[in-house]
Amino acid sequence: MEMHQVRYFLAVCNELNFTRAAQFCNVSQPSLTRAIKLLEHEFGGALLHRERSNTHLTELGRVVLPYLQDVWDKADAAKRLAVELKQSAKIRLKLGIMCTIAPTNLIDLLSAVRVRHPDIELEILDSPAESLQAMLLEGSIEVAIYCQPEQEPDPRINCVGLFREQMYVVLPPGHRLAQKRAITVADLAGERYVLRTQCEHNACIDGFFLGAGINCPTAYRSDRDDWVLAMVASGLGFGMMGRNSIVHSGVLARPLVEPELWRVINIATVRGRPHSSAVGALVHEAVRTHWAGEPALSIKARDSLSADEADFSKADAVH
Repeated sequence: MEMHQVRYFLAVCNELNFTRAAQFCNVSQPSLTRAIKLLEHEFGGALLHRERSNTHLTELGRVVLPYLQDVWDKADAAKRLAVELKQSAKIRLKLGIMCTIAPTNLIDLLSAVRVRHPDIELEILDSPAESLQAMLLEGSIEVAIYCQPEQEPDPRINCVGLFREQMYVVLPPGHRLAQKRAITVADLAGERYVLRTQCEHNACIDGFFLGAGINCPTAYRSDRDDWVLAMVASGLGFGMMGRNSIVHSGVLARPLVEPELWRVINIATVRGRPHSSAVGALVHEAVRTHWAGEPALSIKARDSLSADEADFSKADAVH
């Protein structure tokens, strides 16, 4: 069944005259008649009694009329909605953000998008890194900000570096390690651990403990950083998280050393996939944003390469 057949049928129902219906639809009468015959063939019976001065619906025609009218009305409404969406000033963009990245890290980026691209309406979804990558590949989000330090890079994903962030040990005030400027894995032996279940470094941290031959019994587990910080502040154990995620005034933060642990946060899209202009605008703003007071990693790498090329040029000029 074609939509033009439905349109022609509804026009005949309104006009009760094939000639006037054809004129209304701006087609020839033979074309209109042929389309309705095809429709009748599909329904298995006549929809209209064709009389010179008394065209009217058959019983089958009366039965299918409200359904075909509903089909036409809904299709027409869908077309109007599509036109309105296309003409709308807003472009909706789904951005996935790793749930272990503190919102404060993203304020400058979100503010820049709002000011310089008011036509973009961001919908933000927070999830663990593994879930974000799956959603990115399946197309349920268009761009993501995350990292997966324990995995090989997926060749299907294009990543642009934004910032590095060191992992810190989070302690309650008055803790025996509070006077240290930095904390080693060995320092934590026997301490109770408040585990962030969504932390992308959990496997690596477990490896550190195992390699150092120490035991840090897990006291509590939570998938929310605010709960982990609150429990640490109450003296229930120590935690580990990125420096910029430590936003609780009742805790102390010390860098983890021997070994150090860092994460690199990227903005990611799918290679080769056509993207809207909103995606390009968001990536551009992410790259030009300063992260914790520093230019994006991709900008620093570009500037470093330019400086190296300049040094080589000077060297060549000397020789």
